[in-house]
Amino acid sequence: MSGYIIAHVEVTNPTQYEEYKKWSSAAMLATGAEVCVRGGKIEVLEGDWSPSRVVMLKFPTFEQAKAFYDTPEYRQAREARAGAAVMRMIVVEGL
Repeated sequence: MSGYIIAHVEVTNPTQYEEYKKWSSAAMLATGAEVCVRGGKIEVLEGDWSPSRVVMLKFPTFEQAKAFYDTPEYRQAREARAGAAVMRMIVVEGL
């Protein structure tokens, strides 16, 4: 079964967040993540969920999706993001 990372992001420092995007892109490339959603228009259909940014990545397995978080490339991205955004991230097993 595939694995997905879904992130709900509130960007608080757009300039600094650009550095995070650079490093997270390198992490996605290094791990072969398939980018399903990265930014784009958001419209809430129900509830009070209102992220400023949504990201969804697909991996061949749940384990590979989970391992992405601790890769050296993504650790660098997380360091670059410190203070630039509030991140809520989950890994989900999917089809």
